[in-house]
Amino acid sequence: MTPTGTTPAPADGRSADERHRALLRTARDVADDLAADAIVRDQAGKPPTDETARLREAGLPAALTPPGPGRGADWRTGCAVIREIAAADSSVGDLLARHYVHAWSGRFYADREHAAALEEESVREQWLWTGAVRTPAPHDDAEGPDLALRPRPTGYLLNGRRSVDTAVAAADQIVVDAVCAATGEVLVVRVPPGARGVTVEPAHDRLGQRVAGAGQVVLDRVTITPDQVLGRRPHDEESTAPVTALAEPALRLALCHVGLGIAEGALTEARDLSRGGRAHRLPGEDPDLFLTYGELASAAQTATAVVDRATEVMAQALARGAQLDAEVPAGVAALVATAEAVMSKAALHITARVLELADAPGLDRFWRNARVLTAHRPVAHRLRSIGEHYLNGSHRAVAAAFH
Repeated sequence: MTPTGTTPAPADGRSADERHRALLRTARDVADDLAADAIVRDQAGKPPTDETARLREAGLPAALTPPGPGRGADWRTGCAVIREIAAADSSVGDLLARHYVHAWSGRFYADREHAAALEEESVREQWLWTGAVRTPAPHDDAEGPDLALRPRPTGYLLNGRRSVDTAVAAADQIVVDAVCAATGEVLVVRVPPGARGVTVEPAHDRLGQRVAGAGQVVLDRVTITPDQVLGRRPHDEESTAPVTALAEPALRLALCHVGLGIAEGALTEARDLSRGGRAHRLPGEDPDLFLTYGELASAAQTATAVVDRATEVMAQALARGAQLDAEVPAGVAALVATAEAVMSKAALHITARVLELADAPGLDRFWRNARVLTAHRPVAHRLRSIGEHYLNGSHRAVAAAFH
């Protein structure tokens, strides 16, 4: 299948700028609502049933889909919405980030007609997307892949289990990759959680991102129809279509905006506590306090600048779609890896330091959330890959940064 490009064309009488502003206003309203009880919900750590209801009521799942005639959000707008929500509640920002990127799955893996039909249905039904698509890694022959597809006369049967980081019990579509037992090829498929043979096991007692709805999806002889097969994910990057190669960097970049939201939310809450006198040191009385806030604000702005640059380059690449030059994805991925490294350092530093500036229940959630968001992506690993790409122009090094 040949991945599709993008053809955004507003058809509702409003300009693209008007639609952008309206969506950001909605995001701010939802963020204000989420911020009001963020600490209570974090402490409860329940699946995001109430949170997804708020998102649907505001129309955000339908709005955060790839841009098309009179629908969807361009990449820049989508990331701005994710960051706005994440600053108020990073668990919900994480959920929205993964929803938005997985809603692009048709464009990453399917042909143009399939992708367009899928996106129209997603908007119409207000589907909430999640998933766990990963680059295939060598498996022990005795164990085999964690998800396997067995061909049948019409479609496949899917078996196995997979960890999913958000909305495992709340999503309408779960996107996963699985190995075909007959051919060995890796196929990307979408699975409705309500289908026969699908069970979910929500995670409990997480350190952070407690309301994101992480867990395991267990698949026992789940029927996969041809329409649910989005496309093939090649084993090697040389045979991967350029737009398909953007799928993993796009997810990592969307999560960078979640990390920025965490840093911005932590700084804002600490500043408000300092202004209200609920701090270890009172504002206006300690020059060292100004120095610390200056350092942290600068770190946040530096990370924002790097992430925004990567966001702009990604937006341009996604707009090219199937016409994307084969050499572009490696450069985009290198920028995203850089943005992720800078964001991770800034978010962890800022969220740890604000605990020294103010004393209030719940302020620790920002550090916990940042720690969980960045825990599986060691900065040193990314930096080595970035350095190898810079010195040798190695595409392999860029791909390795996302493993």
